[in-house]
Amino acid sequence: MLVSRSPRRIEILTRAGIPFIVRPADVDETPHPDENPLSYSLRVAEDKALAVEAAPEEIVLGADTIVAIGNEILGKPADDTDAARMLRRISGRRHDVITGLCIRFGDRIIRDSARTSVWFAELSPQEITEYVASGEPSDKAGAYAIQGLASKFVERIDGCYSNVVGLPIALVYRYLRDLAGPAAVHL
Repeated sequence: MLVSRSPRRIEILTRAGIPFIVRPADVDETPHPDENPLSYSLRVAEDKALAVEAAPEEIVLGADTIVAIGNEILGKPADDTDAARMLRRISGRRHDVITGLCIRFGDRIIRDSARTSVWFAELSPQEITEYVASGEPSDKAGAYAIQGLASKFVERIDGCYSNVVGLPIALVYRYLRDLAGPAAVHL
């Protein structure tokens, strides 16, 4: 069971051939004071995984993806002004994309994370304005989609590409395979 409304996570799992059902949960995603990006993403992922009822044989996956510059968390932008602010922050520099994972199976709870470093090109004010006007940044952590229009701004990455999209699928699959076996992998 995937505890998410993210179309990107749905697409990643579908393309990987992992059967799943979607059962989103509303959890408070407000960062706690002095909470670092890794702790935040792990806490929100766990809150999601624990927020839904599941049968003992169901595997539950909660995930939360954020962009971080040092200890600054860049979640989804509140509006176009916030999206432009975030894009100015990551312009011409490296940032990290962190996905916290919580997988629940019966009484077992697995917590892990993936971190991918991303280097963005220097963006002009016009590029930021045009990209924000496209609407693509509106529901994306860090205000960009590596798989979309923003792909032209990404100079390089170090780590898992699918993590930047929203779910480190190889890591998720490894845990699912270990829990259920390769023939029975499903959420």
